[in-house]
This record gives sequence, structure tokens and C-alpha cells, in this order.
Amino acid sequence: MKYHAGLDVSVKETSVCIVDEKGKICRERKVVSYPDDLVSFLSDPQWHFERVGLEAGPLSQWLYEGLAKAGLPAISA
Repeated sequence: MKYHAGLDVSVKETSVCIVDEKGKICRERKVVSYPDDLVSFLSDPQWHFERVGLEAGPLSQWLYEGLAKAGLPAISA
């Protein structure tokens, strides 16, 4: 099954919502707004991400680079 993740970024924490290809919410969690913490959470082998959508803002370029470097299919919206 394919999954998508949406990241709602703020300075201290990022809210992450993972949905399956049918739109069903599979997991929601707040993660520290740091690339390594987000990669650690999103790298669980049970998820096969089609896209990881990242909210555009002051931290988005930094976070995007960390996610992309880890091989996650990140896009900035």
C-alpha cells in the first residue's frame, strides 16, 4: 500500500499526518522540527511513501533538504 504524509511545520514541533492511498488516517504525531527527528519518524519500514508534503515557511528549505537527502519523496507546498 502507498502512503502520503503531510507536515504542518512550526518552530518547535511539526504535526505529521500519514494517510493511506484511500485517504484513511493511519497515524498522527507531533515531532520536533528538526530534519533528523522527522527522518527518524518517517523512515519506519512499514510506510512506503508516495509523497511527503511539507508546508512552505521559514524552516521548509532546511527540512526539505534533510528529508530529500534521506531519500524521502518530499515536496514543498
